[in-house]
Amino acid sequence: MQNKFWLIFSVSFCLILAGCSSSPSKRYSIEQDIAPDVSPSLEHIEDATPVYESYSLGGNSDYKLRGKSYTIIKSPQGFKQKGTASWYGKKFHGHLTSNGEIYDMYSMSAAHKELPIPSYVKVTNEDNGKTAIVRVNDRGPFHEGRIIDLSYAAATKLGVVKTGTANVSIEVITTDKPNSPSELKGHPKFIIQVASSQNKERVETLAQKLSQTLSCKSYINSYQDRYRVLLGPFDDYMLGQETLEQVKAMGYPSAFIKSQ
Repeated sequence: MQNKFWLIFSVSFCLILAGCSSSPSKRYSIEQDIAPDVSPSLEHIEDATPVYESYSLGGNSDYKLRGKSYTIIKSPQGFKQKGTASWYGKKFHGHLTSNGEIYDMYSMSAAHKELPIPSYVKVTNEDNGKTAIVRVNDRGPFHEGRIIDLSYAAATKLGVVKTGTANVSIEVITTDKPNSPSELKGHPKFIIQVASSQNKERVETLAQKLSQTLSCKSYINSYQDRYRVLLGPFDDYMLGQETLEQVKAMGYPSAFIKSQ
């Protein structure tokens, strides 16, 4: 059942990426992306407020699209980039973003090919000096030279809607992870399922080996006469992803990460 879920999720994620970058399809009610009928006033548009968020379970795996591979940045602190910004609006409004959220063209959001989701980014329009802070929750833009796809609201604030594209610089804004258990209580946790077997002794041996080798907590969960080796929980998705890569390198390619 778990493998079936991940198959469905992987296919859905690829479809979402393809939808953001490919030719029009029946998935959307309109063929060409356009601005909404009613534009928000600049006084109504406020910057996204950077807060600590755990990275999403969806949309943060390395991927390949149109024959090109993309590697998610695991440590985005201090990340800066210059290039071209574009925007997307009514065509994609109400559809899923790469991490499973609903795209709202009136929110201060954006798409980036490799920054972890979610990330907060300060965008400066180098053509007019305007700035905005956006929350990255999607993948794209998949056009040569473009580094960020802005929501309609963000593009409006930055003065990009009329020109379609603009020369921009972007800088990641990071926030400290809370230290107290009460502050972390509402944030998701992640675990890694390494392997499962009917042989309890073999599973216990593997759990002990992994715990010693990787210096992380391991435990065993039983389900329908099978025993599963689990690692975690991890408060930080990227730390869990790094541990997963180590597990796969140790000879367990079918290991996967999931919400606790």
